[in-house]
Amino acid sequence: MRKQVSKFLLLLSFSIVFSSCNTSSIYDEHTVVDKGNWYKDEMARFEVVVTDTIQLYDFYLNIRNNTDYRYSNLYVFLITKFPNNNISRDTIECLLANTEGKWLGKGWGPVKENEILLSSNMRFPLNGKYEFVIQHAMRTDTLKGIQNIGIRIAKSE
Repeated sequence: MRKQVSKFLLLLSFSIVFSSCNTSSIYDEHTVVDKGNWYKDEMARFEVVVTDTIQLYDFYLNIRNNTDYRYSNLYVFLITKFPNNNISRDTIECLLANTEGKWLGKGWGPVKENEILLSSNMRFPLNGKYEFVIQHAMRTDTLKGIQNIGIRIAKSE
């Protein structure tokens, strides 16, 4: 009986792991924010090597916050360094709670995960290494309750 339960749990674990893998993602990384306190000068950096400038991609910003976060939104700067060393900077507002104060995103308990679509059906203009830097743009020096910041780039469907 114990062997059957162990086999079932092992099979269940493997199926969860393999079903959660997203084969369309070409990049999916995050940075852990130290102790959930994101200081204004701390930047999350991501390097992505692009080899296909024909393929269409969807670009996501991933944010994991807990209920210690005291705002309903989060402003971030997204700085993009292109392979030819050109740089662009965008300011992005991310809604983390609705107007009634209910947290958006997925998750149970005090932790919520938001995957925010920044751009769909985009093409990278150049082959090579792109650097994406994310910095919070709130008026508070230290944000409490932001646990992870990440990006995901997936082939458009």
